[in-house]
Amino acid sequence: MPALVNVKHVFVKAAARVNNRAENSHQPMRERERLMRGFRDPARTRVFLSCFGPIRQHLALKRHLLRATLFRKQLAVRFAQWWEFIHVTQNPSNVF
Repeated sequence: MPALVNVKHVFVKAAARVNNRAENSHQPMRERERLMRGFRDPARTRVFLSCFGPIRQHLALKRHLLRATLFRKQLAVRFAQWWEFIHVTQNPSNVF
């Protein structure tokens, strides 16, 4: 093709992990870390989030699927369970 004779061809690197930093920034852990900007040490952030994740899963209800009355009742039950768990873990001798 004579039209492409003087065109400079550029090699595009399409290898895996070239765009790794941009892709990692969209992962759930990275998004949660970005929300927790008060943590400067990534390792410390991961420790906190690994502990906080199950707690949040227990307390976070699917609000958009529940009526307000049912949401409040379920949330009250879950908070009661949470406070009972905290009491047991802080005072293990009072269990029996």
